[in-house]
Amino acid sequence: ASINVKMGDKQVFTLEGAHAEMSAPEGEDPMEFTVSIPTMSADLTAIPDPQTQAVLTGLGYQQVKGLIKMEGTWNPKSGQMELSQYDMTVNDAGTLGMTLDLAGYTPEFIKSLQDLQKQMAAQPGGGDQSAQGMAMLGLMQQLTFNSASVKFTDASLTNKVLDYVAKMQGQKPSDIANMAKAMVPFGMAQLNNPELTAEVTSAVAAFLDNPKSLTISAEPENPVPFAVLMAGGMGDPKTLPKTLGMSVSAND
Repeated sequence: ASINVKMGDKQVFTLEGAHAEMSAPEGEDPMEFTVSIPTMSADLTAIPDPQTQAVLTGLGYQQVKGLIKMEGTWNPKSGQMELSQYDMTVNDAGTLGMTLDLAGYTPEFIKSLQDLQKQMAAQPGGGDQSAQGMAMLGLMQQLTFNSASVKFTDASLTNKVLDYVAKMQGQKPSDIANMAKAMVPFGMAQLNNPELTAEVTSAVAAFLDNPKSLTISAEPENPVPFAVLMAGGMGDPKTLPKTLGMSVSAND
């Protein structure tokens, strides 16, 4: 029904009406699940750091409310896991939404992961965990990446941030937005991917001019084993955007 968190006598967080449903898998069909948390509220004045408080006050987010919605499917036999919705909304700020589709997430994989986590937790503090680390890398190679996305849907946060920074620097919000636009190509240059750089630059500019939504998607042409992702991450991270089929768009 509810969860209440207090710091001393001050109530700092409340969650109400959490609800979850799961259907049992039948035959070759996956199980389906939904989670809804319709009411959450937090009193951020309890954060002790004065700099953080100054920012929250400037943005008008000392008291926040929001909600969470999640749904997806999981097939224990094939290990296919699809998180089709994971939306976390903060009222008068925006919604951060994520999706994920991967394969190999079987009950056997989950048990092996749990056993390995127990071994690492039992390791004495400061002990050598290199063997467990290698085992973790080997275990993760059982997974296959199909797709993922992260989307921010604005509900006034972007303009509030631009206004706040502009006041701090004695400039206009449009000046801050133009500065941000100009910095994007330089930040992307290290990836040595002109096509993605142009796409990101265009998307960020469109979003800052009219903040509606900004989406980062990864949809490779074919499923990518995690072993390939790890090899790219440790070898040449610049290849990952192309391997993952990354794209960035605004105001979809």
